[in-house]
Amino acid sequence: MRQMEFKMERTGLLKEGDVLPVTEGRLPDSYYYTLGSAFAMSANYKYRERLKSSEGKVVRVHETEKGFFVTVEFDE
Repeated sequence: MRQMEFKMERTGLLKEGDVLPVTEGRLPDSYYYTLGSAFAMSANYKYRERLKSSEGKVVRVHETEKGFFVTVEFDE
């Protein structure tokens, strides 16, 4: 299992247990991922850290002083 953290701008969009699709975006030197219908976005990842799964399960939704975050688990 692989876990990744995504940043959300608003709370209440997702809950633990939700299974959502993930879309890969490409930058010149890295990749980023969008969760569901733009509910949240990931950090940038290098080629060797690329995600192989097309959907993941929300395992945690939490708030920090930097905003709202979602931890998603993938079968990898």
